[in-house]
Amino acid sequence: MKILPLYEVPYFAAQVIEWLWHEFGDSLPRDFFASIIDHSQTPGALPLSFVLVDGDELLATVGLWRCDLISRQDLFPWLAALYVKESARGQGLAGQLQQHVMAQAKAMGFNQLHLYSACRDFYERYGWEYIGDGLDYPDTLVHLYRIAL
Repeated sequence: MKILPLYEVPYFAAQVIEWLWHEFGDSLPRDFFASIIDHSQTPGALPLSFVLVDGDELLATVGLWRCDLISRQDLFPWLAALYVKESARGQGLAGQLQQHVMAQAKAMGFNQLHLYSACRDFYERYGWEYIGDGLDYPDTLVHLYRIAL
């Protein structure tokens, strides 16, 4: 298994878009996620998307984004859109993806990383610190996290 920037394997972009749309789409159109992925494939620039593959099989994805929560643009950058294919869950892949994004953010000169989630107690086990609640558009309460790099 290996984690690659999506720009090195762009043929996985369509599947990543579908995953993000189905998992995080709620009321957002598929084209919204297509735009994010289309604009996250420039080496060395944010936003970035990464994929975890096993041979030719796509297992997971994650992003390192400038902003993932419009109501908290004061926080920067973000670990975003972490998704592990259902059949690949329970193998520690989410932790591997988090570590990869942390290393990338640190290499880019950032000293902290943020994320938000609708659930509690998942990210804490990876060392993330709960810093309060936020509001996702238009009115969904979410939990905010920070980790020092």
